Amino acid sequence: MKINSSGYFNRTVKRLHPNEKEILDKAIRDLMANPEAGNLKIGDLAGIRVYKFKVSQNLMLLAYKYSAETDVMNLLEYDSHENFYRDLKRRKH
Repeated sequence: MKINSSGYFNRTVKRLHPNEKEILDKAIRDLMANPEAGNLKIGDLAGIRVYKFKVSQNLMLLAYKYSAETDVMNLLEYDSHENFYRDLKRRKH
């Protein structure tokens, strides 16, 4: 499986603490094992999946697109729930 990441995702990941980065890496490995684990969105966000997991006490969301035909996963955004979907719509990945 090939994994691509957006510029926004890369900038977000750069600011993470090492322990947060490890948890994110584990979540990405889990998604590689089961790419359809995230909830598929409809409407404005059709085609985007969102995987939810905990970092410390915070619920974090990872938005991605997966194409089974090409076996490519595009990591779009990683952030807390606050305004996550609004910002995701605004960026229109």
